[in-house]
Amino acid sequence: MRVLHAQLGHHFTLGELVQVRADLAFVTLPKEHLRSAVLHLRDICKFSHLVLMTAVDWLEEERFQLTYLLHNREKHWDLGLRVMIPRVASHMESIHDIWPTAATYQRELKEMFGIDFPGSPGVDESFILEGWKEIPPYRRDFDTRHYAEKTFTQREGRKTEDPAKTMKAKLYPDET
Repeated sequence: MRVLHAQLGHHFTLGELVQVRADLAFVTLPKEHLRSAVLHLRDICKFSHLVLMTAVDWLEEERFQLTYLLHNREKHWDLGLRVMIPRVASHMESIHDIWPTAATYQRELKEMFGIDFPGSPGVDESFILEGWKEIPPYRRDFDTRHYAEKTFTQREGRKTEDPAKTMKAKLYPDET
């Protein structure tokens, strides 16, 4: 990975390369550098495969973290590119033209987090949640309990317990 860090450092500015293990590292970069970084990593550094794209909702910081995990088959390296974007009016440039598989990940992230990828194929079509009218369900401010109570009828005989109290009673029965 030191070789990778040296190669990248000469071509564009990235954040600090954080090595998690011998074959895995992460770097956080500004969103406007993602496209050039991805192209460089694919064309020069031989990262030939987009393994996954995912998001984390940092609600308290009012931003999303997008992570693009790339793989170099020759070196057996994985590199995660992290990009922070604001939660409000969240959108990111699509990379489906670089790796077509990105379009599927982008559709999922649009539906589940509300992150838009303008121009990505099918990004505005329902992916999993046909007819969904609520806020995207993977956002941390989505109230699962409220949604379930509003949407589903209670079955007779079913009781609801506070998960924190229930787990405390199971884990520490002498304290209750």
